[in-house]
Amino acid sequence: MQKSRFNRVIIIVLDSVGVGELPDAYKYGDEGSNTLANTAKAVRGLNLPNFQRLGLGNIIDVEGVEPSRTPLASFGKMAEKSAGKDTTTGHWELMGLCLPNPFPVYPNGFPEEVIDEFEKRISRKILWNKPASGTEIIKKLGEEHIKTRCPIVYTSADSVFQIAAHKEVIPLGELYKMCVSARDILRGKYNVCRVIARPFSGEPGSFVRTTERRDYSVKPHGKTVLDYAIDANFKVYAVGKIGEIFVSQGITEAVHIDNNMDGVDKTLAYMDKKDKGIIFTNLVDFDMLWGHQNNPEGYAKGLEDVDKRVPELIKRLKSDDVFIFTADHGCDPTTPSTDHSREYVPLLVYGEKIKPGVNLGARKSFSDLGKTVAELMGFEAPVEGESFAEIIVV
Repeated sequence: MQKSRFNRVIIIVLDSVGVGELPDAYKYGDEGSNTLANTAKAVRGLNLPNFQRLGLGNIIDVEGVEPSRTPLASFGKMAEKSAGKDTTTGHWELMGLCLPNPFPVYPNGFPEEVIDEFEKRISRKILWNKPASGTEIIKKLGEEHIKTRCPIVYTSADSVFQIAAHKEVIPLGELYKMCVSARDILRGKYNVCRVIARPFSGEPGSFVRTTERRDYSVKPHGKTVLDYAIDANFKVYAVGKIGEIFVSQGITEAVHIDNNMDGVDKTLAYMDKKDKGIIFTNLVDFDMLWGHQNNPEGYAKGLEDVDKRVPELIKRLKSDDVFIFTADHGCDPTTPSTDHSREYVPLLVYGEKIKPGVNLGARKSFSDLGKTVAELMGFEAPVEGESFAEIIVV
């Protein structure tokens, strides 16, 4: 392929919008998972006309989203090569960095030596230390937390150490410091993928999680496409939790978001201001608000809300832009599990100089996306993955 014709790539990760179980899903207890299709069935059809025109219904059968005869985007799906099904692993692999072994998980809670050291550092006892749903645990223990002023520590099927605290009991600054302490402890054999601050507010019986969540990830163990982009004098603009997932490595500038619509707004703002580089966005509400809550109705409405914004995003594209929709794992809201699911993720690639309707098939790794981005933008990135740039450029 010739030297890059593209100055800007916009990537939007629809967090957890998986498109069907991977062949090894049985190893994770995820047989039958298909976040997109099962959500559509649960609500008797999705109304996604803009995603339909791009070719979403050409990837898999989705009730209400018919295959397009002339899809505007190249389309396909990608398998996760890395072990695991967590957010960090998925995003790192999208940018060319695969993990041979999954991050550790703690289905029985964290070891005594970890909790003892954590309590010593924060000068408080903790509550719980078991797997839990984030919304359910604050209902269950929120009032006790207020009385004792002890933070609630919990985990899930993912590699996470989560700390929930009422904002009026443990102020945000103190909660974030607790997370930094936990991150410092959780190294070596306890190298948990993410420590997450989970602030909440409200009164007993009506506790709600706030938007001030913060993620404290492990650092990538090698360079990603984002690092190589910066080496090549491109800038990388992170929207949502992208900056935290990569621990600011390979990130030029990052902004937090309050919700999916705020994420779209801030992506559009970058598109208006920045003419060159990578804009990398994560829309987390699908996962956080609806997937983990087993709420297919909310999930469906979230998809339809983002679909309505697609024309705005497309209208902002320049002739040397590439626009990509994908995901990082599944989180099927229709299965008994409230955890992530081991699934393929969708791939839609659009632009004035991108061929419409190219069937990219089932890619062997998420890292094919990162490898392609590097080739489209014309810089070397010795990462994993097989570029499909050659077959999609006009």
